[in-house]
Parts: sequence; C-alpha cells; structure tokens
Amino acid sequence: MNIMMMSMIILLVSIITMLLASLLSKKSFQDREKNSPFECGFDPKCSARSPFSLHFFLIAIIFLIFDVEIALLLPIMVIMKSSNLSIWFFCSMIFLFILLIGLYHEWNQGALEWVE
Repeated sequence: MNIMMMSMIILLVSIITMLLASLLSKKSFQDREKNSPFECGFDPKCSARSPFSLHFFLIAIIFLIFDVEIALLLPIMVIMKSSNLSIWFFCSMIFLFILLIGLYHEWNQGALEWVE
C-alpha cells in the first residue's frame, strides 16, 4: 500500500511539473520579424533546411571511429612497461591488424573517396 501511494505522489508531481513547464514556456508568435531566420537583416533567399552531403556525414563518422581507435591505442605504450613483452606485442599486432582490415574495407567500399 505504501509503494502504491508513493507511486501516485511521484506521478502527480511529474504531471504537475510537465503542465507548469508547458504553460510557462509558451511563446507568442505575433511578430513576423522575430520568428523569421536572421540573415544579415534580409529575408533568406533559400530554405534554411538545405540538405547536406551524405558522403560528408559518412566521412565524419569514419573520422570519429578512427579517433576512438587512436584513443584505444594510446594506453598500449603505458601497458608495455608492466606486461610481458611477447604477449604485449602479440595483442598489439592483433589490434593493429583489425584496424588495418577495417581501413582496407572502408577503402575498398569507396567510403574514403571524396569525389565519385
């Protein structure tokens, strides 16, 4: 019974908070100039939602993936001092081999070529 009462109180507080937030955040749409996108004081000549290159997006994602991989490579030098050298070398080579296979796959698929 106590859990049911607490659940009802939490639900009631959540609903009241959402209603207050929606009532207080209402903005008036009376002024056309304030609601239009600003472009040096003139009306924009084209749509503000122009499409962007999907290829640029793919290059950005590949950059992020390889950036994370570099962040994973940095601790390898620190681990070298405290581990067995042959095991460290074997694990490092496997990791680098996997990265090179991924790079070759991206290159083979044509994702790294900017102009088609």
